[in-house]
Amino acid sequence: MVEIKAFNKWSVNGIAVEDLGLKPYITLQPKIVPKTGAKYAKNRFHKSKIFIVERLINKIMIPGHKSKKHFKTSYHMTGKASKACSIVENVFNLIEKQINENPVKVFVKALENAAQREEIITIEYGGARYPKAVECAPQRRVDLALRNMAQGSYHKSFNTKKSIEECLASEIINAYRLSNASSAIAKKLELERQADASR
Repeated sequence: MVEIKAFNKWSVNGIAVEDLGLKPYITLQPKIVPKTGAKYAKNRFHKSKIFIVERLINKIMIPGHKSKKHFKTSYHMTGKASKACSIVENVFNLIEKQINENPVKVFVKALENAAQREEIITIEYGGARYPKAVECAPQRRVDLALRNMAQGSYHKSFNTKKSIEECLASEIINAYRLSNASSAIAKKLELERQADASR
């Protein structure tokens, strides 16, 4: 039986999700062409059945959304799947060149490291509002980590000479190494600190 590899280059054999909470929500079933074409659209929880690299590609396609407003432009990224796909492939090539490891394995570990465990909601008592710490649902943890990685990378490449490929590659490597230089890790630590303060 022929082994299917991500982008026909990188094997997913031997890659395991160590965080048991995230295990059902990070799918490691590779596709040569990671484009499902909205097969799971509007089906609750079904997006978790999509190959995790394809989910990163989907996040790269809509980089600027923040509170339903486009707060950053993505220059040449116009929502075309082929463009986003080539960006992620170039990013994986850069990661492999820089740290000499399987980039899919690096990305999965970075995602686990960047997935926040708590967040804050606002509750109302007698007209006054108070922050309250709650546990983050596993699927939402993956969604937020992917979004923070994509938006953090575009934020760093905005109005600079660095390309989105370089910024996203360094973002994933920093998250893999649990470095505060990663936007997703910094955001996770900030939110968990706030949640801890509002118990």
